[in-house]
Amino acid sequence: MPAFVYMMRCADNSLYTGWTNNLEQRIKKHEAGTGAKYTHAKKAVALVYYEELADKSAALKREYAIKQLSKDGKEALVRNFKENKKSL
Repeated sequence: MPAFVYMMRCADNSLYTGWTNNLEQRIKKHEAGTGAKYTHAKKAVALVYYEELADKSAALKREYAIKQLSKDGKEALVRNFKENKKSL
């Protein structure tokens, strides 16, 4: 079963990274503020990056790698993603 790694831009401009088997459902939960523990400033407001992977194991490894990136590294990943114009 495919799995997705994604990044959401939060209201405070930070990036939240996670993984899921159902990206559309996860986005709806984040937009409703129920996808994770949120404060008003941390509420996810926009999907800015996603990547489809073969399975949960691959998604967890990729999520970990993204979380280890610096803020600049994450922003570069988002810019590259936008330049390639991927969409749901």
